[in-house]
Amino acid sequence: MPIVSAAQPRVSFTDLQHMPDDGRRFELYDGEVFELSGPIPVHQVVVDNIKRLLQRYSDGHGGLSFVSPIDIVFSEYNVVQPDVIFFTRGRRHLVDFYAAIRHAPDLVVEVLSPSTSTNDRGRKMRMFARFGVAEYWIADPLAKSLEVYGFRDGAGRLVQTACGDDLVQSPRLAGFEFPVHEAFRLP
Repeated sequence: MPIVSAAQPRVSFTDLQHMPDDGRRFELYDGEVFELSGPIPVHQVVVDNIKRLLQRYSDGHGGLSFVSPIDIVFSEYNVVQPDVIFFTRGRRHLVDFYAAIRHAPDLVVEVLSPSTSTNDRGRKMRMFARFGVAEYWIADPLAKSLEVYGFRDGAGRLVQTACGDDLVQSPRLAGFEFPVHEAFRLP
């Protein structure tokens, strides 16, 4: 007789919404729950810097940017909270200010932490490609480098790695460029 093991039940976005609001943050990968740890200060500084750079771009070109915690619901069983997201002017109408976002952002940014690095470079990146995110940045505060990935038809490719005074150039956001050191400037 075969050994039977108990299967973990899949968790849905609806299930997440019914969990107690105790400050913990979760993501779902095909119904598997992943709890997020709290970020360290350098992580938050880099998030703030990138948000400011995107805000400067949107002031001239339109668009919307948000920082986490904010849910991106790709499907009932695939929900993430990227560090920074951006919708272009032409797609900002997809954001309902009174509900969870259910459309792929044009740009997603993750700032690496020791506890999230493998996930950000692995299953999270695959999820972004799978659900139609056009561009993905991985910012590494320790290396002070930024990787730019472009996604098309569910596949991604590294477009640029920038560090120091290198200019980051977005393939998706026309005219958006900045010296990468601006993303890693500490107060």
